[in-house]
Amino acid sequence: MTTQFAEVAALPSHPVLRSIGAVFAGFAAIAVLSTVADAVMHAVGIYPTDTIQVPSDLLFGVALAYRTAFGVLAGFIAAALAPNHPLRHALVLGGIGVAVSTAGAIAMWNVGPHWYPIAVALICLPSALLGASLQRNRAATR
Repeated sequence: MTTQFAEVAALPSHPVLRSIGAVFAGFAAIAVLSTVADAVMHAVGIYPTDTIQVPSDLLFGVALAYRTAFGVLAGFIAAALAPNHPLRHALVLGGIGVAVSTAGAIAMWNVGPHWYPIAVALICLPSALLGASLQRNRAATR
């Protein structure tokens, strides 16, 4: 019986599942971190808590900055967990980000300045690819 368990444990996981998991982990990281950061900004009173008052362009810029940083981290995570072709995984993650951000921009077009949702969609690919590049450089120096 012990050898059967050892043989099962020695089987490699399916690369497609690992690829999906890598991209999902990156997406989950950016979704969770962005949601938590927004909640903290509301809780401490930096962002308005009512839905009528729209934050200033400066506050939208702050949100864009941390979303960009989270996008870099998400690309790093996706590349680090990828079974192969880490840059490709970050590219897929960035493409999903563009699609989701574009849908969000369309749905929320009349909320806040128009530059913000456009900028969020535009940073998805570069930030994910930067994260993958950082991960590649880190892996190369090991």
